[in-house]
Amino acid sequence: MNAGQDKGIALRRKVQIELQLNGEPTEVSFAPYKTLLEVLREDLGLPGTKHGCELGECGACAVLLDGVPVLSCLVLAVECAGRSIETVEGLARGPELHPLQAALTDLGGSQCGYCTPGMLMTAKALLDREPNPSRERIREAIAGNICRCTGYQQIVDAIESAARELRAADEASA
Repeated sequence: MNAGQDKGIALRRKVQIELQLNGEPTEVSFAPYKTLLEVLREDLGLPGTKHGCELGECGACAVLLDGVPVLSCLVLAVECAGRSIETVEGLARGPELHPLQAALTDLGGSQCGYCTPGMLMTAKALLDREPNPSRERIREAIAGNICRCTGYQQIVDAIESAARELRAADEASA
């Protein structure tokens, strides 16, 4: 067997990893060269994470990896073994939308919707770390998420509104 044949065989082999996906233990097998974005969409059937630029410039593919927003088009899936991944599919609990999802809908922060999943996950990470961010801090947090439709005003308003709702819910449960 020559080197080219060895490489072809290696590319056809699959790896298997275990991870936490939206709070659930998950096992997945995939080709070792696949990005996290590809595995989420193609192997795990989660199309919410959007396939945008594939260069890490648009933010449409943002997910949370161990609570930190990452661009899933730039992360190899094999790097996620044993780690926790949160996608937009994991935000809502049953029929009830996450406050970020509801606010984005109610305040017109989503038009075509392509940037929405990445925007939501980036905003969730911000609010998990900072329950009361300033408008400037919100703008900084979502700076890597490109939206071509809204002009960002409604998105910032929605994140600010969701932050208020989440704080009120925390205070009520304390």
